[in-house]
Parts: sequence; structure tokens; C-alpha cells
Amino acid sequence: MNPTPAPYIFHAFEFSYFSAKVRPALRYKGLWVDERRADFGEILRRTGLGFIPILVTPEDETWQDSTDIYDRLEARHPEPPLFPTTPVQRLAAHLVELYADEFALIPAMHTRWGTPLGEATTRARFGAAMGNPEMAGSGADRMVAARAALGSTPETGPAVEAHLCELLDALSSHITAHPYLLGERMSFADCALMGPFDGHFWSDLDSRKLLLETAPRAVQWIEWCKFPNSDSQGEWLPNDELAPTFKELLGVMGCDAAPVILDSVCCVEDWADQHAKAGDELPRAAGRCDTTLRGTPMPRAAIAYVLYSVQRVHDAYAALDEASRRRVDEALAGTGWEPVLAYTPRHRLARNGFKLVFEQSGGAS
Repeated sequence: MNPTPAPYIFHAFEFSYFSAKVRPALRYKGLWVDERRADFGEILRRTGLGFIPILVTPEDETWQDSTDIYDRLEARHPEPPLFPTTPVQRLAAHLVELYADEFALIPAMHTRWGTPLGEATTRARFGAAMGNPEMAGSGADRMVAARAALGSTPETGPAVEAHLCELLDALSSHITAHPYLLGERMSFADCALMGPFDGHFWSDLDSRKLLLETAPRAVQWIEWCKFPNSDSQGEWLPNDELAPTFKELLGVMGCDAAPVILDSVCCVEDWADQHAKAGDELPRAAGRCDTTLRGTPMPRAAIAYVLYSVQRVHDAYAALDEASRRRVDEALAGTGWEPVLAYTPRHRLARNGFKLVFEQSGGAS
């Protein structure tokens, strides 16, 4: 247990994607947490943004954005560790987070909003959680629109479902040998993947049935991440190793996600070349991205935050010495993530309060 003079206050929803990404990290760290049903009035007062979750510290600081929450938790409460210190495991974990933040939203939105049962039951949950039918209906309408913007449509549905089935098979195979992604201990990779798995797949009726019938080992992993018993866990694999089954899982992620992510980054960077100036706020979307998934055309919005997500991976990779980068390259060869590691963003982002801005840009002047 990490003692604090007062609890962390966690504004979240049980069925929220990024709430589910943060929640297991708080439990794993053994923190005193007061989780509250998200109060959007309070969230807007603190951040000016209507995004969940937020975490309010015992000192009344407000943390928003799941990746930043991870970094701040690790700095303030380093034990038990979320972040591996060895290069291969650390970069592999960053790639899982990149996958969870920038690609897994597609199958998650597909299973939640892509069937009549999924949409109807989630609309009902929105209304119950918010206590305001009009606000809940408006929020649900935005999510339906967001699903299409991400590329989840009836046309792409078969490719999305094929990816999800392979993902469940690969995760199940890995959990047969190891309780967590990097071995016998959780990491921020597990927490990140809990965003889609706990926030959507396990939360929603159609996908929960799929998990129970086809991937009971994945259900075990979800339960163990939800309630991690962090003081009784083992260690990550020795010698900076990755289990072969985990590399197979990374391959399922990378082969489908990496091309979509890089297509999106290129669209955002092309937009920034023409429009962005240093100090400008990052837009929600930067036009349209024409990409494919398993040979199926998948037009989608170029969600601009992807540039920040890829920058995060690139910074971790660039910080390594040459020998460590070689070890990472050798370990991740064949997973499909090589082009992401090789890509260097030409526009850099920074935080200005709760907003992302272009720190440096080759764009318009």
C-alpha cells in the first residue's frame, strides 16, 4: 500500500474505455482511491474539457490523459513498478499502449455500437450513469458518429471481427503460459489493454458472451488485472525476454494496426505541413485518412492525437543507446511494428495545461 494523506479522487465510468485503462494501475499501485461517478461539471471546471477520466491528487492537482497519469503515478509511487526499465520490454509495452490507444478503439466501438443490442443497452447505461436522458442521448449519438469516424462500418465489420478473433486467440494462448503480458507481474501494457478489454469487451453483452464462449483465458487475465493482488505478484521475464506467445500477440496487433496508425500519422503530418504553427492547439481531426484493414478499404478521420501517441513511442526508442536499439529491433522483428519504430515524426507536440499544442512545426507561418 502506498500511503497518502488523503485519497486520490477518480472521476470515471465503469464502462469508459480510458477509465478502464487507468483503474487497474491505481489498484496495482495500492493507492487510496475514492472513485466517483464522473461529474462533468466538476471536470469542466478543472480542465475546460469534457473528457474522462480525471484523477485529482491528495494535493488537489488535476491529472487528465491516461498516458500522463501513468507517468505521474510512476514518478510519485515507483513501487510496485508499472514501467520496465529494460529496453525490449519497455518498448514492447509502449507498442501495446499505442495499439490500445490508437487501434483497439475500432473493434471496441464495433462490438459496442455495431449491433442493435449493443447500441440499445449502452444507450440505457449512459442514461443510468448520467441521470440525464437528454445528455445521455446526445453523448450516445456522438459515440455512434465516432464509431464511423474511426472506420468501424458495416463494410469493415468482417475485417474488424477477424482481427478481434485472432487477438483473442493470441491473448488466450499467452495467458495459458503467463498470467500477464510480460511475465508474472503486471505492467502498463496490461493496464493499457484493459481499456478495450474491460471498458468495452467485458462490459458489453455481445462481446462478453464472445469472451466467455471463446476466450476464457482472456477472461482470467481481465479478472486478474481488475484485482491485481500486486503484493503477491512475481517478476517480469528475466534477461529482458519476451515470451514467444507474447510476440505472437504483438504480431497480431502490429500487422493490422501499424499500417493504419502510420497512414493516420502521415495524414496528420501532411495537414500540419500546411496549417500548423508553433503554439497552435492540436485539432481533434485533421481531415480524412484513406487506409485499409486486411484488404478492405477503411476511410476514417485522421484523429490528430495519434501523432502524440507515436511521438511517445519514438521518444522512448530514441532515448536508447545504439546497442539497446539493436536489441529492440532484433526482438521485435517480424511483429509488424518495425515501420513505427523507424518513423520519426517531423512535427512535435507539447502540453499547454490540458491541451496539446505544436511545440515545433514545419507548417504554415
